[in-house]
Amino acid sequence: MTAQAATAARARTGGPDEDGPKAVEHVMGWILVVVIAMLITQLGLL
Repeated sequence: MTAQAATAARARTGGPDEDGPKAVEHVMGWILVVVIAMLITQLGLL
């Protein structure tokens, strides 16, 4: 397989890398959940 064929077969769309730090991404996701929950509670929506 040539380099062009390999690149064409696996086109990048600009998303996150597959081999990135999964733990950091997981922790940041939970921090976002907690911040949204605090905002909803402070606004009295729950």
